Amino acid sequence: MAHAFASLTEREILALAISLEEEDGRIYGEFANRLRKDSPSTASDLDKLVHEEAEHRNRLFAIYRDRFGDHLPRIDRSDVRGFTRRKPVWLMRVLTASQVRKTVGIMEFETRRFYDAAARRSTDAGIRQLLGDLAEAEREHIELAESLERDRAASTAPKAESEAQRRAFVLQIVQPGLVGLMDGSVSTLAPLFAAALATRSSHDALLVGLAASVGAGISMGFAEALSDDGTISGRGHPWVRGGVCGLMTTVGGIGHTLPFLIADFHLAMGLAVGVVIVELGVISWIRHHFMDSPIVAAAIQIVIGGLLVFLAGILIGSA
Repeated sequence: MAHAFASLTEREILALAISLEEEDGRIYGEFANRLRKDSPSTASDLDKLVHEEAEHRNRLFAIYRDRFGDHLPRIDRSDVRGFTRRKPVWLMRVLTASQVRKTVGIMEFETRRFYDAAARRSTDAGIRQLLGDLAEAEREHIELAESLERDRAASTAPKAESEAQRRAFVLQIVQPGLVGLMDGSVSTLAPLFAAALATRSSHDALLVGLAASVGAGISMGFAEALSDDGTISGRGHPWVRGGVCGLMTTVGGIGHTLPFLIADFHLAMGLAVGVVIVELGVISWIRHHFMDSPIVAAAIQIVIGGLLVFLAGILIGSA
């Protein structure tokens, strides 16, 4: 069972402090290695933290060896109650510079609180002085993490980071959302307008449109989530991606279904056709803006596909 911090001896507190510095240094090193390509400025700052954590560890071990000898018991954060659980870096499939800055701030805040508490419990003047100095150093690290976040927008260094984060956003949010929006907008056209023309009833068309939209959203959500776990592609957590895809599929179908809330069939039909035109325009713009597709080519592809499905619904509903 984990021990209470209050029960630790001075020797155990120093051993724990050494373990914490080693762990933090390894984590910062992992962060730096993961971000070095896309966020070189943040990786450089993390390298400095790795070096400082190593210095802290050496200072702690020097005073430990002076007071208690060379044998260092293995005590880590899991052996002491009160420390938060940290997710292993290797389990973080997607890691952004912003996430790292926030994580560093949280880690340093916890370590500073540990040093403050340890210094208050120490009876050795030299150990108390060192722990106080390290608490102040951790406070400076917190300020560094905060300044990195504040200076990010004003600095020219994070431009590469912003581009990398944009790519991640496109992969993990825009792409699955666009796939869903296209499917929901286009695939529901045929059943909706076929039902509308066959029944000449806004209420019946509304029910068919809602069923088609929700059903397509559920189907597309599961299909997207099960298609790729994101490990190799970097497309993010599969269920988040599936949720985005499913939601946007439903939204795409609901858009041209809602006009049939209007009892006047001809008015509802005209509004629905207008909504379809707007939806196809929005999809074309998204493809142009985020996927770098030429606006004309994107519009032609979307309009032709939507028009073919729309005509299919018209022909079937009129038969």
